[in-house]
Amino acid sequence: MSNAKQEILERIRSAGAQLALERPILRRYRQTGRLDKEARLHLLIDRLNDYGATVYLCSEGDIHEKIEEALTNRQKCSILIPPNLPAQWLPAVFHFIIDHNLSYEQIDRGEGVLTGCALAIASTGTIVLRHSAGEGRRALTLIPDYHLCVVHSSQVVETVPEGIQQMMLFAEHPITTVSGPSATSDIEMTRIKGVHGPRTLDVILVS
Repeated sequence: MSNAKQEILERIRSAGAQLALERPILRRYRQTGRLDKEARLHLLIDRLNDYGATVYLCSEGDIHEKIEEALTNRQKCSILIPPNLPAQWLPAVFHFIIDHNLSYEQIDRGEGVLTGCALAIASTGTIVLRHSAGEGRRALTLIPDYHLCVVHSSQVVETVPEGIQQMMLFAEHPITTVSGPSATSDIEMTRIKGVHGPRTLDVILVS
């Protein structure tokens, strides 16, 4: 780096640090939720439906039944799962393939993936994955064309600031945020699904 460039950058840093001391940043946006639990879950469902995701509701003891229903509706026979996914979630009528360092090609040949999540943000319909043992590594949730995700109501926050506060607890982990099925639009505004993630997203919301 040239001396002149270094001097300019040092001046910018110095001015920025001084400004931060003199003028603290005012955060006037809302940082906490106002909705009760029922309204918060309804908001999440509404956002997910807007994005084209299918949401199934169930209690803790009925997760395996809803997984069976969702996979049957999607005509799936075998599904990839991360290690340490709760065994009681898995209905016996399907073949579940545990990701013990599967190759990208093997993941791509799979019919889809079933995971848990770290949290969900109702206001944006966003599911957050920290890629722990029950959520799978990043490739496992990005390569398959279908993702079935289990979200517990206790994991749902209302606002993005609340979600970021939760994410700070595992900030050193790789984090993926999912707001509906993967989609993008080209310069002609043609919407294309499945470009950089699953084309189809189903969510089981556990209350």
